[in-house]
Amino acid sequence: MNYSIIRYLLCRVLEFQAMFLALPCIAALIYREKAGWAYAAVLALCLLAGTLGKMKKPKSNVFYAREGFAAVSLSWIVLSLTGALPLFLSGEFPSYTDALFETISGLTTTGASILGDVEALSRCNLFWRSFTHWIGGMGVLVLIMAILPLAGGYNMYLMRAESPGPTVGKLVPRVKNTARNLYKMYIVLTIIEIALLLITGMSVFESMTLSFGTAGTGGFGVLNDSIGSYSMISQGIITIFMILFGINFNVYYLLWQKKFLPALHHEEMRYYLGIILGAVLMITINVRGSFRSVFDAFHHVAFQVASIITTTGYSTADFNQWPEFSRFVLVLLMFIGACAGSTGGGIKVSRVVIMLKLVKNELSYLIHPKRVRQIHFEKHVVNKDVLRSISVFFIAYAIIYGASVLLISLDELDFTTNFTAVAATLNNIGPGLGQVGPAENFSVYSQPAKYVLMFDMLAGRLELFPMLLLFAPSTWKRR
Repeated sequence: MNYSIIRYLLCRVLEFQAMFLALPCIAALIYREKAGWAYAAVLALCLLAGTLGKMKKPKSNVFYAREGFAAVSLSWIVLSLTGALPLFLSGEFPSYTDALFETISGLTTTGASILGDVEALSRCNLFWRSFTHWIGGMGVLVLIMAILPLAGGYNMYLMRAESPGPTVGKLVPRVKNTARNLYKMYIVLTIIEIALLLITGMSVFESMTLSFGTAGTGGFGVLNDSIGSYSMISQGIITIFMILFGINFNVYYLLWQKKFLPALHHEEMRYYLGIILGAVLMITINVRGSFRSVFDAFHHVAFQVASIITTTGYSTADFNQWPEFSRFVLVLLMFIGACAGSTGGGIKVSRVVIMLKLVKNELSYLIHPKRVRQIHFEKHVVNKDVLRSISVFFIAYAIIYGASVLLISLDELDFTTNFTAVAATLNNIGPGLGQVGPAENFSVYSQPAKYVLMFDMLAGRLELFPMLLLFAPSTWKRR
């Protein structure tokens, strides 16, 4: 283990955290809020620790998979611990644990909250909650590589550890340029959404915070009813952008390069859009009697389906009150999630499709054992290493899921609440069903249960293994 390079990266992360904290400081100045002093104090602390810590250069810039995975996991933990400090110091959160839960939920783009009255928060705290979504959406290590790339070709390990999906490839030969292109597309889409929401009559503050939540597929709102109070036009814009941010960013890169046919024939995107359309039609038929018109039902169902499959977590209606069939479809979408290479969470459409093809292949093998069949995805043969990693991912996912439900069941809440609370946190969605539905929050859980759910949020955002490797003794052995 190259400890010096990990220390150096963590110090860089602290410096970037100081830069991030400057924005809520500005918000506090604009709205003349006293809570801004907490952000200024933590900003100074992060800047001092980061500057002093990186004065000693690393002995070697060489690092491999375990350093990359450990550095990413520890970076997210450091961001969470420091990001929770201003929320707690502002006095608007009852405990540091609750502030930490809110911060991890923001950074992992989960959107699960312990707050019953969001509107009671100061504007700078509301801004910070939403901005953490935007930070975590694309990944802070990807941002660091875009601006301050490390020497050598080793930083691909960081991107693989932080980026969602079964495999991570380069858009262009250099990782630095890949990271920059990702952030360019991310920023452009965010700005377009902000502009469109401003046109609908939203304030600058609302359009920015809601766009941060949409871009990062997070879901923290600034009103108690999430998105329910806004106009249908605003809700429609947010629906479209939730779907757009759930698409693999490789598609946008292909469009940027004017490769329209490959972009339109992107297999995962077609499955993703097909699942959305199918779910919207089924649920609309099931709930049409609960709304004023079929169009009204379609509008709210489309919003909710987009919100759940992209793991954003915004809501315009209390889907906890919908029929059992509709709720079950939404729970399935919680697990499927968005596309690999997007800002969305969940298992990912690509993994689900490949696993279904693997099952089909196995059935074919039982009927025709001598026939050689290969699994194709995106017009390429899926190699055995990818199939193995996907299979292991599902096993690890099931183990963490089961263990989490078991542990939080000690709080004696009902099964639906516990089952969907883990689904909502491990898949980075936000609301679940039962006592953690869209009209409720996670304050019903005890502090130990909240730490279990915090681990699930981090594990879900980092695709499980970076967090699991922290508990492996061999990870920390020196080379």
